Amino acid sequence: MKKIFQKKWGHAMRQIKQLLSNIEYDVLQGSVEGEITELVYDSRKAVEGCMFLCMKGSSFDGHQFAAPVADVGARIIIVEQEVDVRSDVTVVMVEDTRAALAEISAAYFDYPVDRLKVIGITGTKGKTTTTYMVKSILENAGYQVGLIGTIESIIGNERIPSANTTPESYTIQEYFAKMVEKGVDICVMEVSSQGLMMHRVDGFEFEIGIFTNIEPDHIGPNEHSSFEDYLHCKALLFQKCRFGIFNADDEHLDEILEDHTCKVLTYGFSKKADYCVEHMQLVHGKGYLGVSYDVTGLVNGPIEIDVPGRFSVYNSLCSIAICNHFQVSLENMQKALKIAKVKGRIELIKVSEEFTLMIDYAHNAMALESLLETLKEYEPGRLVCLFGCGGNRSKLRRYEMGEVAGRLADLTIITSDNPRFEEPADIIADIRTGIEKTDGAFIEIIDRKEAIHYAIAHAKPRDVIVLAGKGHEDYQEIKGKKYPMDERVLIHEVVEELGSALLGAK
Repeated sequence: MKKIFQKKWGHAMRQIKQLLSNIEYDVLQGSVEGEITELVYDSRKAVEGCMFLCMKGSSFDGHQFAAPVADVGARIIIVEQEVDVRSDVTVVMVEDTRAALAEISAAYFDYPVDRLKVIGITGTKGKTTTTYMVKSILENAGYQVGLIGTIESIIGNERIPSANTTPESYTIQEYFAKMVEKGVDICVMEVSSQGLMMHRVDGFEFEIGIFTNIEPDHIGPNEHSSFEDYLHCKALLFQKCRFGIFNADDEHLDEILEDHTCKVLTYGFSKKADYCVEHMQLVHGKGYLGVSYDVTGLVNGPIEIDVPGRFSVYNSLCSIAICNHFQVSLENMQKALKIAKVKGRIELIKVSEEFTLMIDYAHNAMALESLLETLKEYEPGRLVCLFGCGGNRSKLRRYEMGEVAGRLADLTIITSDNPRFEEPADIIADIRTGIEKTDGAFIEIIDRKEAIHYAIAHAKPRDVIVLAGKGHEDYQEIKGKKYPMDERVLIHEVVEELGSALLGAK
């Protein structure tokens, strides 16, 4: 397919006035004439001639570093409150430095979104899986696609591990600029409520905004004060996009749509949806689980995916709605969805035709309950759940996950996750406290590889085994150090060790 954007990104103009052209500001001292050398919001990276923005966080205030940054030789400092710095440094007051950083960053990188289409996906669940599905479909259709998300950001052949679901606005614009340089046509990105609340996605317009669903989450200190605030922040995306695609079945849809400014399309099981599901069926093959359905409405045809559950229908249907916007054929969608996989998100690992093994990131009670209830719908011979909990984290999570596993799984294998500075045995004891509230069967095997070995070696026909908690992580954190540990590698090693014994089960 012909690329839809041809213009190559060039370095942004760094004239101060141009960088400030889209924000309201007051000059407290100095002049906004001239140029800057760098744009900086981390005082440790300040250099002579730079523009420094004083940002406030939950545990820091950049205004405290204004004077040291001025002494380094900063040309201009952007503030929300007055600061005392040397008189030869320009100081500019704005209402919100985070919002200012987004607008200034867009200008600094010469507005790369002018040469790029951006898809933003928000919701409590489904963001990560949907971004990878969309990337798979669009690439199968010939587009060059970048990705920004929870697991990683992908720019051409470069993969950058993620610290936040939605990076800081400067980083987002930097990634956009690199994508344009690499010939990327479309970027698909996860948009968190925190990212929206903290103005990380200000300064540009999304081609499409996506609403997957919303449930109470991320409510508490340093997050959202209430579910209403959480919902409000999610809804902000739909004042920043040309088109919006919404889950028609979510009970909070009307609230999400309340102040939208975009063109609206919907997807779901509702007959009123623009992209509608009909004739959904669970698929239980040899060593794998999946789902099939017919999509009707703006696209019509059969769909089958090798990812289990009703939520997989929503993720794939949403992906179809997005990709139809870019005139992708049904045939390309069908092919790409059949092979689409996301590391650590219900990731099926084929080791036998007699039972099903998968890896999933479910690391709290809500996610684990949703996963196990989905898998029980397939009526497995046994549902086996292997998991642990992270150290130096809430004990309540351990109790709750233990209780969920004991209630829903036929066998729970309690093992180690990231113990951090706690003893694995102590964490397992907390999980045991939760599981003992139920009648669920369980065993304890501290070493995670040994636990996986036990699960595979004792698998029975039609068993579904889920390794929960680690997902895409490829390390284990012990006493402040991260050690390499990828469950895929462990599974491979176990299969090699079992050898003919496992082959006999196929």
